[in-house]
Amino acid sequence: MENRQDAPGAVLEFRLPDLGEGLTDAELVSWAVAVGDTVRLNQTIAEVETAKAVVSLPCPFTGRVVELLAQPGDTIPVGAPLIRVEHEQASGPDAAGHTSVLVGYGPEGEAVSRRRRPAVAPRDVSHPGGDGAAETAAPEPVSGPFDDTIQEPEHMRPKIGVTRAAATPGARKLARELGIDLWFVAGSGPGGAVTVDDVRGAVPVSQSRPAEQAEAAPPTITEPDAGVVRPTTREARTPISGIRKRTAAAMLTSAHTIPQAGTFVTLDCTASMELLDHLRSTTSFAGLTLTPLALVAKAVLAALTEFPGMNSCWDEANQEIVTKHYVNLGIAVATGRGLLVPNIKEAQTLSLRDLTREIGWLADTARSGAATPTDLRGGTFTITNVGVFGVDAGMPLVNPGEAAILCLGSIRKRPWVFRDELAVRWVTTLGVSFDHRMIDGELAARFLTTTAGLMEDPLTLLSRV
Repeated sequence: MENRQDAPGAVLEFRLPDLGEGLTDAELVSWAVAVGDTVRLNQTIAEVETAKAVVSLPCPFTGRVVELLAQPGDTIPVGAPLIRVEHEQASGPDAAGHTSVLVGYGPEGEAVSRRRRPAVAPRDVSHPGGDGAAETAAPEPVSGPFDDTIQEPEHMRPKIGVTRAAATPGARKLARELGIDLWFVAGSGPGGAVTVDDVRGAVPVSQSRPAEQAEAAPPTITEPDAGVVRPTTREARTPISGIRKRTAAAMLTSAHTIPQAGTFVTLDCTASMELLDHLRSTTSFAGLTLTPLALVAKAVLAALTEFPGMNSCWDEANQEIVTKHYVNLGIAVATGRGLLVPNIKEAQTLSLRDLTREIGWLADTARSGAATPTDLRGGTFTITNVGVFGVDAGMPLVNPGEAAILCLGSIRKRPWVFRDELAVRWVTTLGVSFDHRMIDGELAARFLTTTAGLMEDPLTLLSRV
């Protein structure tokens, strides 16, 4: 029977679209609508989490919500139904049955502006003989040791007629994991939206929330002056889902499939610290937060041009080592939702000023929960900075698909022999973990000492840019 999706009154089914990078499923974070609500074209109806990115799904048609087909916490296969809407009228090219790629995701994601949100074609389920191809399009769920799902507690689900507390996707995800009710958290973001930092602090507000949700609030004990909401139990259990589940899977892959080794070097970076102090006072870096990480990134990029084998990957299927002559530089970012590694595309083409700006932008985007799969995929070399936590050195695991990762330790004033005399100097430790299948100790050591040499005498970077 013909798919009459243009007819008003038809019940249309919105299925989870392909979000790109070969992803087979996504976890439903939250609904932005409820049964009985009227939705408009391109209105956000739900938030889903893919491999480390929270994505807002726009509605591809207008009408009244008649059924929600999943609960927050459920893992939804690509192509599986999410919501049914009683259609009011068709609008735009997607109403004719064309499937669009969401902005920032899928094979066309990198070429499409992030500001545009194309709709995804609906499916008419009001006629039993409708779109037969769509019936068989959904893949079977992928089973495995991390596929258990947890439904969001009833008191945290949106109810008809109740406005949800405004919050960023990252804050909403973290609040669900910690069992914190967002109605009792003061928001410091734009328009009073709750941010990840607000959830971490869990500062209660004086105003009360709607009565429908008030009786379902979880029991908490508040210390008068601490301003911190603490659970009443002596233990807390956090479901292994979302970023934590995917990070665990990636690290297991790294540990089980990559023979890893590491090497370290301690260096005097006083000249780099003095250079950074000078650059911060210049107009070129006005409004930017220039940190040692940016200068380390510039030194790494210069060293990779001399030792391109550090910027490669292992192709098991073809039994080849793939050396890449471009650098998508990953920057590890600690967020309230877990560790994210967005990367700067074609970083080898950027100046120190541009690197500084991109590092700041990526960190802010990751912490706000707005990083897309495009931001997170395709990295070729990664830098992680444990020094911000006061740690002197570390040996991180290599990200699958890369050959090495560099670790920056804390930068501190220490006693150091300088020009044959004991002096107080700025000192740090760099470490590199590498895939020993394609990188030998000599290559890793030469790359690391070259990077260290550029930090000891940063003016030599001028001869390499």
